[in-house]
Amino acid sequence: MLTHVEFRSSAFPPYDSEAEEINPGRFGKRLAEFLSEELSARGESVGGLVMEDWGVLLPISNTGFRLWIGVGNYNEYPDGFLCFIEPHTEYVRTFPSFWKRVPTRQRIEQLQHRMNDVLNAHDGVRDVKWWSYEEFNHPAGA
Repeated sequence: MLTHVEFRSSAFPPYDSEAEEINPGRFGKRLAEFLSEELSARGESVGGLVMEDWGVLLPISNTGFRLWIGVGNYNEYPDGFLCFIEPHTEYVRTFPSFWKRVPTRQRIEQLQHRMNDVLNAHDGVRDVKWWSYEEFNHPAGA
C-alpha cells in the first residue's frame, strides 16, 4: 500500500509561532490545514489538528480502527514535505479483541487516492512521489 508521500511546494511556509508549537526547524501546520479543508470537501470527516514534536497529526474519522495522517516538512529539500498515513499495514489488531485482525487496505487506499487528488490539483505542488512504508523506510541498496 502507498502510505508515504513526498512532494515539493513553497505554498505552505511555516507560521512564525510554529517552532514553539512543534520543534525548531519542524513545521507543517499550514499544509495540515489545507489538507483538512480539501479532504473535508471530498467527503472525509477530519478532526482537529494535533501538534506533535515531529509535525502535525491530522485525525481522520473511521470505524474499526484509528486512522490519521502525519504532516511535516521534509529535510531532503528546502521546500519539501512528507505526509504519511497510519496505520501503514494491511491489518491491525484492535482493543478489546487483539486476536481479531481488522483489514485496513480498502480504507487506506481510499484516503490515499483522495490525498493524491488534493495534492495533484494544487498548482503549487510538484514532484509528488508515493511510497509504501517499506520502500520509504528501507530503500533498495541502503
